[in-house]
Amino acid sequence: MRFTAKAVVASIALSLSAPMALAAVDAETAGQLKSNLTPFGAEKAGNAEGTIPAWDGGYTAVAPGYENGTPRPDPFADEKPLFSITAANMAQYSDKLNEGVKALFAKNPDFRMDIYPTHRTSAAPQWVYDNTFNNATSAQLGADKNSVSGAYGGIPFPIPADGAEAMWNHRLSWFGESTRYALRTFIVTADGNRALASEGEELIQSPYYYKGGSTESYDGNYQLGRFIVSGPASKAGEAILVHDTSIAGKKRNIWQYLVGQRRVRKAPSVAYDTPDFVTSGVGLFDEAFMMFGPIDRHDYKLVGKQELFIPYNNNGAALADIDELMGEHYLNPDKVRWELHRVWVVDAQLKDGQRHTVPKRRYYIDEDSWHIVLFDGWDAKGDLWRMNYSLTYLVPDLPALVTNVMWGGYDLQTGAYYFNAAMNGGTPHYEISEPISENNWSPVELANRGAR
Repeated sequence: MRFTAKAVVASIALSLSAPMALAAVDAETAGQLKSNLTPFGAEKAGNAEGTIPAWDGGYTAVAPGYENGTPRPDPFADEKPLFSITAANMAQYSDKLNEGVKALFAKNPDFRMDIYPTHRTSAAPQWVYDNTFNNATSAQLGADKNSVSGAYGGIPFPIPADGAEAMWNHRLSWFGESTRYALRTFIVTADGNRALASEGEELIQSPYYYKGGSTESYDGNYQLGRFIVSGPASKAGEAILVHDTSIAGKKRNIWQYLVGQRRVRKAPSVAYDTPDFVTSGVGLFDEAFMMFGPIDRHDYKLVGKQELFIPYNNNGAALADIDELMGEHYLNPDKVRWELHRVWVVDAQLKDGQRHTVPKRRYYIDEDSWHIVLFDGWDAKGDLWRMNYSLTYLVPDLPALVTNVMWGGYDLQTGAYYFNAAMNGGTPHYEISEPISENNWSPVELANRGAR
């Protein structure tokens, strides 16, 4: 695997200037966010080969007549693949493929990746860029690297010096103040049989990104999430509520409403490597949304940058019928768009004295949006076991490129896979909504919402 020397050297230099990765960058370094770097800290220039273009502000063109809550068009629907990667020719692209994709080719010789022209569509409102610029010189990691202070309303560490900083950039990435969408979750067994695992409505609200807020008014809950289950019938009425936190001294809270018990209870086990009941146990809870819940059992090393083929601008996949999108052993290659982008590479290694069924992971984080788009996971024997993916979705009316919908994972050993937060055919379809009162995010309200 090859990483850009420029990025690695820059990372090392920053690490030396920021002992223990606790300090923000200086004003001169932050000034790059208004020159050679994008407002989120990506390299503004394209690559030498011209296969990655320069960032020109992202994609913000809203389709004429578009109505919020309906499926967004695919702005690149007329494009044709530049080429395809198959098991026969994958060796010549090996340095731009992650290990999980290589394993998919090995297990499924008919798997294919269609490579399209690269479009750097990630964008955000100017106020988010302004906050990111301020965060660059004020944000700090907690001593244990499991909290952030001095940041609000933007990427906390746009010029990262540490793997934990990069991971917090993902956790505090931009996808709007409040969004609501109908979703379904499907699992596919090793023998190719598909089943509906869960369906319902998800509401996600980001107090960290309240437009009128500030570091002084921010209470530490960076994300509020609520999933009300409507199916299958055996699960209908169940509900989950989560308050995720980013500041030291404030604990994460998560509750579950169980219809059979008719009560809300704390659910601290909805974390780490506990099998995720939303995916019928095929996924793990800390794989949800590409990263979910506490991340304190691993150490994170910033390896550098790499050019990688990743799923990108997949509005077309969101428009597909689920029967067309989901194949017997992998997502239909005709419906998934792959592009060449630069990604930050972060290695996660289990800490001494901790336990986790996936002791090693390698995360690939899109440099433009700071979203994790792929990761690989190895078991305790050192064998490659898991690969998670996100079909990044373009929301020009925010504007944003998001990954909190259309994500899933492959069990590379058994051959099973799942597709979560599928909006295909659902209503609403990633609706941008106004934040609701935080009184509506209580366990009591969860019981009211979940009860049948």
